[in-house]
Amino acid sequence: MTAARADLATRSRTPTPTTTPPGIRADRPDVSDGPDLWRIARDAKTLDVNSPYSYLLWCRDFAATSAVARDRDGRPVGFVTGYLRPDAPATLLIWQVAVDAAVRGQGVAGYLLDHLTARVAAEHVLDALETTISPGNTASERLFASYAERHGAHLAREVLFAVEHFPGGAGHHDAEVLHRIAPLAH
Repeated sequence: MTAARADLATRSRTPTPTTTPPGIRADRPDVSDGPDLWRIARDAKTLDVNSPYSYLLWCRDFAATSAVARDRDGRPVGFVTGYLRPDAPATLLIWQVAVDAAVRGQGVAGYLLDHLTARVAAEHVLDALETTISPGNTASERLFASYAERHGAHLAREVLFAVEHFPGGAGHHDAEVLHRIAPLAH
């Protein structure tokens, strides 16, 4: 750990977490959750849905940087997938966030983000959170703005991938705007 990173860890404060939604608990996903994560992503209708196989791999290979919300019966009702960026290992990139329609509006996504970042920060230096959001996805924009506010961090936005970066160009995929939240202090 560098001196700057040690200083950051020394100055850390405990952020105010979201409250736990009633009947919901968060934990690490496992391979058996893959089909449910795929279903939740598909039913969200706002995500680029990956193959069912990719959700199985994600639950196996990136469980340490992902979280799943479970209902009282242990069924997945939401998830956050992420990874530590190889070229910036103190940055957690959030790949997808989705919540089942039955529990939307109860704070599940914010709870999962807080749970995941606290868990990752307990094992790694974590000083930034990144995600990309397509223009017009106001629910995601609010989720990450709220996260930044709760954690006393700055939120910066810039286009990461323009429309012309995607196959087919305009009309096939919206731009992806990078939302960078930093500095994080855990």
